[in-house]
Amino acid sequence: MSEKACLECGEKIIGRVDKKYCSDYCRNSYNNRLNRDSKNLLRNINNRLRKNYRILSNYSLTNGKATTTKSSLKDKGFDFDYITHLYTTKKGTVYYFLYDFGYLPLDNDRYIIVKRE
Repeated sequence: MSEKACLECGEKIIGRVDKKYCSDYCRNSYNNRLNRDSKNLLRNINNRLRKNYRILSNYSLTNGKATTTKSSLKDKGFDFDYITHLYTTKKGTVYYFLYDFGYLPLDNDRYIIVKRE
């Protein structure tokens, strides 16, 4: 029977025949290194979405709505390129959503912020 070596550190593996790593640490290290690039991309996108969500959720909503300006959102670090989905009303109005918070661009760089229940 041939001895197997850990895919991460090369140490001798003791235990089950189908075992690939000598420890949980090596298994995690191997998989983290393998997925580093894709995880960084996802992490960066999720961080931007989370920041946008926090900015919208900090507005005081009256009857489920609040108004603000584009410059106010930008000053807080809002990135208009990152949303989770669009919602189009029957009249054709398009709301941009981050999970359950959304915004609607109006005239003169004004925005309505809404929350879906």
